[in-house]
Amino acid sequence: MPFQTYLDRLPLIAILRGVTPEEVLPIGEALVEAGFAIIEVPLNSPQPVESIRRLATRFGRDVLVGAGTVTAPAQVADVAMAGGRIIVMPHADATVIRAAKTTGLFCTPGIVTPTEGFAALAAGADALKLFPAELLTPPVLKAMRSVFPRETRFLPVGGITPHNMDGFRAAGAAGFGLGSALYKPGMAAAEVGRNARAFAEAWRALKG
Repeated sequence: MPFQTYLDRLPLIAILRGVTPEEVLPIGEALVEAGFAIIEVPLNSPQPVESIRRLATRFGRDVLVGAGTVTAPAQVADVAMAGGRIIVMPHADATVIRAAKTTGLFCTPGIVTPTEGFAALAAGADALKLFPAELLTPPVLKAMRSVFPRETRFLPVGGITPHNMDGFRAAGAAGFGLGSALYKPGMAAAEVGRNARAFAEAWRALKG
């Protein structure tokens, strides 16, 4: 299934930093019930590969499951073995991007500058994670969009809430990565579900 298909369903990436394997399935269920189609487990979480394995087994290809905070090519193979199909990075290391694409996975590297963005696209990136979004304001995104290919997908990450997506969306964001405003370690699945619904509703309101 193409990457865009998941974005078309709901272009919000759930970032479950700190989640444990024991709690990941109820949280995943709550996210999917709210309409989420992309779930990321950062590799600095407890037993992240096991959490990815459980999510991938439960949801199959209906949900795009993968890893965040991927910083080395060797980690890509571990994610793929667990059934993960997307690699999300905090940086734009071309060796990691190429490893992901060679393995057949989607890849969203983190970028701050146009130089990093163009290099990431040349290495095969499927989308560009604008990180940290607190630094890369909507006017910066608008300026970047004016020089990148029209089809480039920009996904701001960092400090995103249901109340501040509108500026980025108006500047050309294709979607968002959602961290602590969606999920914090120890948060119950019901609370994650409420947060997820608030984000989904905010996105749909932006689309009109």
